[in-house]
Amino acid sequence: MVLPVVLASLCLIGASALAQAEVIVYPRPEAVGDARADYPLTLLRLAFAKAGAKHQLRASEEWMQQGRALNELGRGSTVRVAWSMTSIEREAALRPIRIPINKGLIGWRLPLVRADRADLLAGVRTVQDLRHFIAGQGHDWPDTEILRGNGLKVVGVPQYENLFRMLVLKRFDYFPRSLIEIRAEAERHRADGIVIDQHLVIRYPTAFYFFVNRRDTALAATIERGLERAIADGSFDRLFCRHYAGFIEQARLEQRTVIELNNPILPPQTPLARKELWFKPGQCPAASSPRGK
Repeated sequence: MVLPVVLASLCLIGASALAQAEVIVYPRPEAVGDARADYPLTLLRLAFAKAGAKHQLRASEEWMQQGRALNELGRGSTVRVAWSMTSIEREAALRPIRIPINKGLIGWRLPLVRADRADLLAGVRTVQDLRHFIAGQGHDWPDTEILRGNGLKVVGVPQYENLFRMLVLKRFDYFPRSLIEIRAEAERHRADGIVIDQHLVIRYPTAFYFFVNRRDTALAATIERGLERAIADGSFDRLFCRHYAGFIEQARLEQRTVIELNNPILPPQTPLARKELWFKPGQCPAASSPRGK
């Protein structure tokens, strides 16, 4: 009779461990095949592990555009954590964990253009030159306000996938995408006649953070503690380089004209003085990772 008792005890222990694993819901990506969540989720799991938390991550039942996801987070209903570019408005409504999860690369932007106009931006040297062209962006993205704040023309579009369709239909001239997003997007829409511009990098200071509800102090503390430990032991940088080094190498940043923009919505609390938190060209070795191919 000893064996059944032991087995029963082990089952109770297993059930107890599962009960202690808190489920954290995040926004389901906006489109099928959208790989933008891969790195944030991997980093979030790393942070939980470093903090000794047993949290389990689960996507929301419905897909969510960015605005809805952040509204849900602010209401404290279903979503417990999200990741997005920061702004003064967002930091007033939500609780940011002020560690830029992609080391500021969200503010390094390469334009997507139509393949039949691949050299459209070849002659652009200044912000004034870029003002002759029209950009497409999500209507509620902070980038839209940043671009307009620098005098650039922008068409705001409600749905993410419609931005690619509108670029093909010539509703605007270029679609600036971050260095961390553009490779997968260009590959996914190559058959539509969309390519990456080879001439420019548009750059402005900003950060992509994990956000939680303002009252969710325990979850915020767990994420921050885990990220800080990952920074201290080098695992944060190793994950960053493993995921992005190939993209950075292929972007040939040193060969591009840099268009520097101001960020009028950058919160004053942004930790710009912590140099270890931000991307520096050359910090990742050339990668042979499949992600970079």
